[in-house]
Amino acid sequence: VHLVESGGGLVQPGESLTLACAHGGPTLDYFATAWFRQAPGKERESVSGISRSDGSTYYEDSVKGRFTIFRDHGKNTVYLQMNSLKSEDTGTYYCASIRQGIWRQFLTEKNPSYVTSWGQGSQVTVSS
Repeated sequence: VHLVESGGGLVQPGESLTLACAHGGPTLDYFATAWFRQAPGKERESVSGISRSDGSTYYEDSVKGRFTIFRDHGKNTVYLQMNSLKSEDTGTYYCASIRQGIWRQFLTEKNPSYVTSWGQGSQVTVSS
């Protein structure tokens, strides 16, 4: 699965950005999708994800109520809409494909080792 990200940038606190993750090759029907982020000097952490089978979603507490993940099957793309951005949201954001067959296991740990493919990363900087 080839993933191509777009949409990062520099914004001020309180503003919004939307990231896109386009899936090449197998369609969204075969893989669930998650977003991770990594701040300088920190480990990569889970942010949000969406199931292939029923479209159910999850959000980490740090972004709940501010971020929304959704998909467009026609465009084979998953989006992460980020509102009310904070300085602590700064980092490189990566989309990731996870085989739907192991999605439940992934949800128990949100461990990057479950990821099949990664996007190239999108820089998000929130600064005044």
